[in-house]
Amino acid sequence: MIKYKLICKNCELSFDSWFASSVEFEKLKYKNYLICHNCNSKKVEKTLMAPKLINNSKNKVSNQKNLNFREISKKLNEYKKFIKKNFKNVGENFAYEARSIHYDKSTKRKGIYGTASNDEIKELREEGINAEMIPWMEDKTN
Repeated sequence: MIKYKLICKNCELSFDSWFASSVEFEKLKYKNYLICHNCNSKKVEKTLMAPKLINNSKNKVSNQKNLNFREISKKLNEYKKFIKKNFKNVGENFAYEARSIHYDKSTKRKGIYGTASNDEIKELREEGINAEMIPWMEDKTN
């Protein structure tokens, strides 16, 4: 079986059709049996189409990428659970709280996590405050 993309030269309709072989298509075309199902014209021609190639190496690469993504997602979720269990969430006040902890060394505080912009993280690092960004995947509720 072979699939061709056809076009009606009368109404410009483009459609796909299956044939037993390319020879069979040529026989039907020669006998004027190809008809547009939209306008009943016999002016039906093959049009340009890209062949579908089966590439097992591409599938292997895709499967490997999916496997790598799952492994990375699993590791990020482990980090997230550890952070939630062992650190205090300060939300949008991360930069302020990080500075408070850094400059007030007299009180021992639990580590923190929260959200900060790239500029805030850069400023914290310039001040000598150790701050890292990690991808934070939201919990799935479904």
